Formats: sequence, C-alpha cells, structure tokens
Amino acid sequence: MTTIRLKRVLVTGAARGIGKAVARRFAAAGAEVVITDLDAAALEAARDDVAGARENGAGAICRAYPLDVADADAVHAVRDRLHAEAGRIDVLVNNAGVVHGGAFLEVPLERHRATYRVNVEGVMTMTHAFLPDLIAAPRGHLVNLASASGFIGLPNGATYASSKWAVIGFSESIRLELRSQGHKNVDVTTVCPTYVDTGMFEGARPPRTTRVLTPDLLAAKIVEAVEQRKVWVLEPWIVKITPMLKSCLPTPVSDFLSDALGASSSMDNWRGHDAR
Repeated sequence: MTTIRLKRVLVTGAARGIGKAVARRFAAAGAEVVITDLDAAALEAARDDVAGARENGAGAICRAYPLDVADADAVHAVRDRLHAEAGRIDVLVNNAGVVHGGAFLEVPLERHRATYRVNVEGVMTMTHAFLPDLIAAPRGHLVNLASASGFIGLPNGATYASSKWAVIGFSESIRLELRSQGHKNVDVTTVCPTYVDTGMFEGARPPRTTRVLTPDLLAAKIVEAVEQRKVWVLEPWIVKITPMLKSCLPTPVSDFLSDALGASSSMDNWRGHDAR
C-alpha cells in the first residue's frame, strides 16, 4: 500500500478533463501536485482549482508549468526548473494526449504525425526525463494513460488507437525492465478506459452495454491504483475482458462481436476537440 500524502505528483495535460480530475484527486489525498499543459491560460485556472481541492480545507501545494510534452528541450527545462524550485517527483502521470478522428485518408498527414508526437513521443520523452526521479524515490510510480482502443482496431481513429497500442507496449516493457534491474520501488500502471466525457470524443458512442465514463470516476480509479500498486486500470467492465476475447476468439468472430457491440462504428460521428 502506497501512501499518497506528501508525495510529489506530476500530471501532464492537466488544464482540463482527466488530467485536471487526477490532479484534484491527488491534491485531495494530501499530495503536492505539479501540473503541466500546452494551454497556459487554462493551466493557471486549473492550478487555482487544484490548490483548493484538499478536503480538510487547507490549500494544497500546486505548481503549474506550461509545457509541450513533444518538445524534448522544453521537457528538460521544466524538469530542471522543478528540481531547482521543489525537488524530484515521486509519481509521474503521463496523461497529455490528442485525437484527430476521421477516415484515415481524409485526415491530413500532419495531424496523424502530431498524434504520434504527443501520444507516443511525449510519453517516452517525459518518462526518459523523469524516470530517474522515480527510481531515486523510496516509492516511485509511473502512470501512463492508454485506451481501450489499444487492444482493438478503431476505424476512423486509426492513428489514435495505434498510438495507444504503443503506450501499452512501452508501459509493459518499462515495467518488466525495471523489475529485471531490481528497481522494485517503482511501479507502473497502464490506464485503458473507453470513452471519457471530456469533449475530446464528442459524438463518439461507447460500446453497447456501457456508458461514457466521467473524468472524476476515472481519476478515482487512477489514485486507487497508485495507492494499491495496481498494474492495470481497465474501465468499464467490458475492457477487463477485451484482451482475453481478442486473443482467444478467431478473427471473424472477434470482428462480428466488435460490430455487434458497436465498437467498430463508435467513431463514425466523432466531432470532438483536439486537446485533452
């Protein structure tokens, strides 16, 4: 069991949506929170909100740094500034992400490339910069936001889904590498939700028998996962069985089930905004 109180937690993409909800949850649990986002104005408003989230009425410490996670020089500059102003972190939550929906050939190439830069290179760059902090901590934790679409194909979201496949593979590889190196003080959690109500997936439909998740519900699951040192957060229930079904069922059966549940057509009417 990991105690959150007095931990220093860095959350990327925290000006709104899931990232902001996660930052608030950590602050409420007594953590010192560091938030980053590309949107400097929204980030400052989020800082005030997160600082007021502590349940006992005392203000939480929340630092805010504008940051493009895909810019390695900027990441290193923020790391150095944070180390100078506060010190190393204990928990890194790689939440920042973008999505550009639509039929693959109808989406401009630069948008596909931007998806990989933020969703994959951003996660890798942040982890490369801050993993030494986690290793040096008495108890460190890396949390990477992937997606249920990291387990299945997603028509009209090919680049987004494949970027999340990469995050799952990266997270699992880092987890096993840390174990083989003897860094038992560092845990890795991969978060794979279905659609979350942030505006990012406006118009998308969740699979049948499920509903759109709220950012606060997912944030609660993430903080619980850090406390309990869980490897996976899979929400809702259908995501928990998706990897098993995908690996066990013949492809035609798996495709039929995806069609029947509406997963294959879930992005057909996507009209969400581009930043979380």
